[in-house]
Amino acid sequence: MSNVENKKAAIIGGGVIGGGWAARFLLNGWDVAVFDPDPQAERKIGEVIENARRSLPALYDRALPAEGKLTFHQDMKSAVSDAAWIQESVPEQLALKHKILAQIQEHAPTDCLIGSSTSGFKPSELQEGSSNPGQIMVAHPFNPVYLLPLIEVVPSSATDASVVEAGCETLRSVGLKPLVVRKEIDAHIADRLLEAVWREGLWLVHDEVATTEEIDDAIRFGFGLRWAQMGLFETYRIAGGEAGMEHFIGQFGPALKWPWTKLMDVPELTPELTARIAQQSDDQSGHMSIRALERLRDDNLVGMMRALKKSGSGAGGTINTHEASLPTASNLDDLPVTVDRQIPQSWTDYNGHMNEAHYVEVSAQASDRFMEMIGADADYIAAGSSYFTVENHVCYLEEIKVGDRITVTTQVIRGEGKKLHLFHRLTKADGAIAATIETLLLHVDLKTRRTSEPGSMVATNLGEIAKLHSGLPKPEQLGRAIG
Repeated sequence: MSNVENKKAAIIGGGVIGGGWAARFLLNGWDVAVFDPDPQAERKIGEVIENARRSLPALYDRALPAEGKLTFHQDMKSAVSDAAWIQESVPEQLALKHKILAQIQEHAPTDCLIGSSTSGFKPSELQEGSSNPGQIMVAHPFNPVYLLPLIEVVPSSATDASVVEAGCETLRSVGLKPLVVRKEIDAHIADRLLEAVWREGLWLVHDEVATTEEIDDAIRFGFGLRWAQMGLFETYRIAGGEAGMEHFIGQFGPALKWPWTKLMDVPELTPELTARIAQQSDDQSGHMSIRALERLRDDNLVGMMRALKKSGSGAGGTINTHEASLPTASNLDDLPVTVDRQIPQSWTDYNGHMNEAHYVEVSAQASDRFMEMIGADADYIAAGSSYFTVENHVCYLEEIKVGDRITVTTQVIRGEGKKLHLFHRLTKADGAIAATIETLLLHVDLKTRRTSEPGSMVATNLGEIAKLHSGLPKPEQLGRAIG
């Protein structure tokens, strides 16, 4: 079943989920055949794939395979012919799914796998009346399919273990994380959890306790950030402190019987059940101390929130607002301070010190801040002008480690006409210069994308600072070259 070497996937149903499946396979080098009678299917899937082309490769530090061939078909037979994987993503109507699955099996290779994107039906329900029930299983994704890795794989008793493993092998080959559900159950695992939160959210709105925005804020500014990198049980294991999960259940378990929620049907937390959960929690992460788990959690949260900060979404917007209110250093050694920051864990490499690429990133931050100081700020850029970096030279003088406080000062070497020649010094808290970056920028008209003279205000401000810096000693590393 399912030969990964035969890289043809057939997507039956080209909505949001079907389009995401098409993108996931296509961008991982598979040929993709789409069947959907919707006359807008090609346009809709094309737009999904364009989004995927913009985002999926950004997750990787290596290039993805060359894209496969995308084709659209007017009939089921030509779409599923020779396919190794067929994904059904039609609307959640059991009768419709039975009809479509029967058509697929009529024309599909007998050794291919058929996954259903159903979010609620059990595989045994999908297999009713099937000519080959063991060929069909649930492969439930999460939107956007081309980015989120989780796929709930749900077999039935009719599904051979070798089929399940072959399906998981295919899913892993395109960068997905198959989670094999142990028992058939309506809505599988993730949607049951989501459904519980959804029902409670509806009650909060119904009872006028909170608005939809306030409920979303409770999730995205709080536990949602934790859940993105540490799930429900591991999060609560930490909440139990050094005593772990058993202590947490003993302390907070009785609250499940209090009238906090509309969902009061909970299992009795017997000593046996508590011991089972505690043991499973130990098996999951008992190899790490609570302190180590906390450090892992915090490092992950910093990384995620820095990503949110870049887009200004959710907690990232809050960080940006707070950052704007913080005081900024003015001068150090007669030079303006253009960066004053701590080094995050995500900037360090296998040697335990800051990766060389982030020295240039700090330099870019310093250049951006200096541009703001002379008036080449966001409004100036929006009006159609900016400075582009055309050359950098970095001298690495001392290690910079995670948590180090770095102050960057900027000296103008030349600031006239189209050229802006800067020299950045990265200074550690002990006063040692850890690195220097010499950078050359050119003023550019963003409409023509060609060099141009800066605006009069920027030119005047730059000229004044250049004049002040002209009497300073030339940096030792100025003009350095390799060798």
